[in-house]
Amino acid sequence: MRARSWRASHSFTHEQFPPERLAEGRTATVSICLPARNEAATIAPILAQLVPLTERGVIDQIVVVDNSTDGTGDIARSLGAEVHDQEELMPRFGPALGKGDAMWRALRVLRGDIVCFLDADSEQFGAHFACGLLGPLLLDPSIAFVKGFYRRPFRIGDVTLPDGGGRVTELTARPLLNMFYPDLAAVEQPLAGEVAARRSLLERLPFVSGYGVDIALLLDAYREVGIEGLAQVDLDVRQNAHQPLRDLGPMAYAVLHAVASRLERDGRLQGPLPAAFLAAGAPEPLPAGVAPVQRPPLSELRAAA
Repeated sequence: MRARSWRASHSFTHEQFPPERLAEGRTATVSICLPARNEAATIAPILAQLVPLTERGVIDQIVVVDNSTDGTGDIARSLGAEVHDQEELMPRFGPALGKGDAMWRALRVLRGDIVCFLDADSEQFGAHFACGLLGPLLLDPSIAFVKGFYRRPFRIGDVTLPDGGGRVTELTARPLLNMFYPDLAAVEQPLAGEVAARRSLLERLPFVSGYGVDIALLLDAYREVGIEGLAQVDLDVRQNAHQPLRDLGPMAYAVLHAVASRLERDGRLQGPLPAAFLAAGAPEPLPAGVAPVQRPPLSELRAAA
């Protein structure tokens, strides 16, 4: 009942938040962050949609945190984005360990009261992605964390099916939420990389280094602000590259590990958790060294300094 009630009251569509409404109604500053790794094919069209939002008074800062060898950073810089090398942000923590680590490190250079993370590999990207995610935060002070959701076409070669993407979501994340976090069962896309939140909340959250970062942030935000502090926004359609079936096992395992680690933290699961994953047909399990690393909340680092 709580999940259905939340879906009715805290689900929005991007059409509710046109740029002019946000520019007129906002009182908070806004930063957009795009973690990128070899996204030369998509970064320019994405920035072509985002840069005009600075001119329209919707956002204040666009940052690309880059770990590319294909010139993604140079393209982004030429189009007006602020570009930072992931390896140079908070270097005392060693090499950057993937998307979640890049998001965590980026908080050091993101200046906005509200931070919006967007994936840098989205095709058919529109400015409504950013406006939709920012809308509830800019116009409703009770909202602290916003997830995007969308229809996921499934592309096989030259054939695109209208639905069928999001396999790890449907086969792993959604059953886990229904079983262990029923309040969150109505979150349409728990693994969506499109998310916006108040900086004050993000600085209180740990960040998982691997693919589990998106569901981990959702669970930790829920723990901090409750279901009433969360919202979701329909962004229509998102098209991106799909992974081969064999690669989905480690991705699903990362999601399961993120959920299980939080159950263990809260005393709902007895550890220790296994630190290796044996893929079908693989001679050896992935070594413990590739297990997700969890970066501490920035607020804890500041307090310890």
